[in-house]
Amino acid sequence: MCGICGILHTNHQPVDESQLHRMAESLAHRGPNHQGVWRDGYVGLAHRRLSIIDLSDSGNQPMSNESGDICLIFNGEIYNFQSIRAELEQRGHRFHSNTDTEVILRLYEEKGVDCLQDLRGMFAFAIWDRPRQRLFIARDRVGKKPLKYYYDGQRFAFASELKALLTLPFVSREVDPLSIHHYLNYGYCPTPYTGFRGIQKLPAAHYLLLENGSLSTHRYWQLSYAEKEERSEEEWSRAIVEKLDECVRLRLISDVPLGVFLSGGLDSSAIAALAARNSSKPINTFSIGFSVEEYNELPQARKSAEMYNTNHHEFIVEPDNLLDTFQFLVRQYEEPYSDSSALPTYFLSKMTKQHVTVALNGDGGDENFAGYERYSVLDQFLARRKQLGMLKPFIKCLPEFLFPANIKRKIQAGKSLFDPNVLPFYLTFMTCFDSKRFLGYYGDEFRRQVGLVDPVQAMQPFFDCPQSGRDIIEKALYCDFNTYLPENLMVKIDIATMSQSMEGRSPLLDHEFLELTAKIPAELKLHNGIKKYIFKKAIRDLIPNEIIDLPKRGFGIPIHEWFLGELSGWAKDYLLGERFLKRGYFKREAVESLWNEHQRHKNKGFYLWNLLTLEEWHRQYID
Repeated sequence: MCGICGILHTNHQPVDESQLHRMAESLAHRGPNHQGVWRDGYVGLAHRRLSIIDLSDSGNQPMSNESGDICLIFNGEIYNFQSIRAELEQRGHRFHSNTDTEVILRLYEEKGVDCLQDLRGMFAFAIWDRPRQRLFIARDRVGKKPLKYYYDGQRFAFASELKALLTLPFVSREVDPLSIHHYLNYGYCPTPYTGFRGIQKLPAAHYLLLENGSLSTHRYWQLSYAEKEERSEEEWSRAIVEKLDECVRLRLISDVPLGVFLSGGLDSSAIAALAARNSSKPINTFSIGFSVEEYNELPQARKSAEMYNTNHHEFIVEPDNLLDTFQFLVRQYEEPYSDSSALPTYFLSKMTKQHVTVALNGDGGDENFAGYERYSVLDQFLARRKQLGMLKPFIKCLPEFLFPANIKRKIQAGKSLFDPNVLPFYLTFMTCFDSKRFLGYYGDEFRRQVGLVDPVQAMQPFFDCPQSGRDIIEKALYCDFNTYLPENLMVKIDIATMSQSMEGRSPLLDHEFLELTAKIPAELKLHNGIKKYIFKKAIRDLIPNEIIDLPKRGFGIPIHEWFLGELSGWAKDYLLGERFLKRGYFKREAVESLWNEHQRHKNKGFYLWNLLTLEEWHRQYID
C-alpha cells in the first residue's frame, strides 16, 4: 500500500526532479518506509512505500525491468500474485523480488494493457513504456485506490492524492463551482469532479493512455446483472460462503501483522468469523463506539469477538475528539467530502494502527445483497404502483434523505411516479441539498455559475448502462455500485486508513465475488421485505443469530445531538460568520433558517456538517 505520483511533459521539456520529490513528500503518510524517484528526460515517476509484502529493499519502487525500458509505480495489493507468478515463471520470466509489484511489471511485458484482466485486487499504478513512448495508468475495478490527474496539453501530472498535484507550480487552486454544486447534493464530488478546476479523477475500472500528446481513457471491466443462475437457496448459500472464504483467505496474506474492523454488524462479523476460521492463532479485532447509546454498537461487536475468541480492542469517540481532529480530517480528505462516518473510521484506523498494519473490513455487503433501507422503500413503492392514491399520505411522511422534496411533489401530484430512469436514482442517494428546492437559497453569483444544472446529470451515465439488468432493484444496486460505493465509501476507507499509514482490505468487494453475487436473482437478495435474505441464510452458522436479526444501523455518529450541545457554539460561529457567508454560496437567511430548524427539530445535523466541511475545505485549500 503506497502513494504514487508522476509528471510527463508532452513538449519534451525535462522534468524537474525537485518537483517529483515535493510531490512524493506530500504523500509520506501513505508510505513511510521508503521514497523513490525515477526520471527519464521528460518523464518522471515517484513513489512512497508502505511495506506489506516482501519487506526487503528489493520491493522498493519505482521498479524497472532489466533493460530499463519499462518502469512501474504501484499502489495496492494483488491477491492472486503468487499464482500469476508461477505461470509467468513457467513461461520463462525471472523474478528478483517476492513482491506483487514485480508480477505486474512482468505481466505487462507479456500482455501490455491486457494485463489488467488477470489482476485480482485493489490497485492504482502507472507504467512508462519507453519503446512505445506511452504512459499507461490504471485503477482497480471497484475504485478502492484513488488516482487524480491534471493535463493542460503540455504538462500531465498524476497522483494518489490532490495534495501532490497542488505542490506543482503549474496547477492552480481555482474552485470549480459545479463540483461544489454536486457536493452540496451528494456530500462528495462525483467523478470526474474534484473541487478544483483542471484536476480530474480517473474513474474506477478504467485505464488511461497518454501517447504522442493524445490522452484517452478506456473502461476495461463492468459488473453485469444480465446473466442469472438457477440454484436452490441451499446451493446459493454454499456458493456464497465458499467464495467469500476464499476471498478472506487471500487477504490474510501479509508479511506484517493484520486484524479485522468489527462493527458488530452482519458484514464485518462474517469477515471476522471467516478470518478466525482461516487463522492458526486468535485474530485481532477492533471496534469503535459512542457514549450516546443509540449509536453504540460495542456490545454487539463484543459478542462476535467472544464467539471467535479474538484479541479484541475498543475505543469510545467523544465530541472533544472531533474538535481536535476536524481540521486534520478535512485536510486529509482534500476534496469537499461530508460523510460524517469518516470521523469514527479515522479513529478506528488510528487505534488499529497501534497494533497492526493491515485490517480487513466488511465494506460491500449492502451493495452485493441489497442491504440499504432505500431498496426496501423502492420495492414497496413499485409493488403498489397501482395504488397511488393510498400512498400519498405515506409519501408526505418520508424523511427527506430517502425522498427529496421535488420528487415528493411530483409523486403527490401523480407525475412520473415510477419512471424507472428516475425513481431508483433518487432513492439511491442521500441528498443533502436538493438542487431545485435549494437553488433559491444560493447566492446570486453562485446560482449564475451553476445555472440550472441538475446533479442527476453527473450520475446518469452510470444509471443508464445497459448492463444494469432488468430488475428495478438491480438498477438501484448498479447505480450505487458505480457512484456511492467508489465515490463515498471507498474514499472514506482509503483516506482514513492511509492517513495512519495502514492498509484496509475488503473481501466482499473482490471482483470475482461481485460477479458471483450479480448472478443471484434479485428476489433472493430482497425477499418478502427481508434485506440481504440469501446472505443472512448463508452465514447463519457463522455468526450469532442476534446479530443476523438486528436491524441495520449503519456507521453513524450522534451528530444531531452534538450540534445541540457540545458543538453548538463552534458550528454556529463557522456557519453564521462573515468568512463563510462572504463566499456567496448561500444567502444569510437560508443558513439562519437551517440552523434554527435544527435547534427546533434536531433533524438537520447532516446538512450542517455538509456546510461546515465545505467551509473548512476552503480554509485548508483555497484561502
